Amino acid sequence: MIVKSYKDLIVWQKSIDLVTEIYKIVRLLPKEEKFALSDQMRRAAVSIPSNIAEGQERNTKKEFIQFLHIAKGSKGELETHLLICIKLNYLTQNQVETSINLLCEISKMLNRLIQKLTTNH
Repeated sequence: MIVKSYKDLIVWQKSIDLVTEIYKIVRLLPKEEKFALSDQMRRAAVSIPSNIAEGQERNTKKEFIQFLHIAKGSKGELETHLLICIKLNYLTQNQVETSINLLCEISKMLNRLIQKLTTNH
């Protein structure tokens, strides 16, 4: 698998779309969450494409895989934040549906990429 740039990775592109969605969603949170949950959500969202990019730029397969695992961790963190927002009635299932769907798709893509890199010696 030869990737000239992380920008060529569809998983990175989808992660950028997710960041855009999350920035829209956090605007809907109550004022008391503007500097708490919303900050954590933005950081977790930005961490996904950032770690994909950093890992790919490291130029070693081992480091790339490590950064993809970090991206997966941020995905789990963000998904948890969204579920908390629903549970607290800050957001509805409809409001987070696009983000949840993107997270699911990104998760599958990260898993496939890690698997491909791991089995490709």
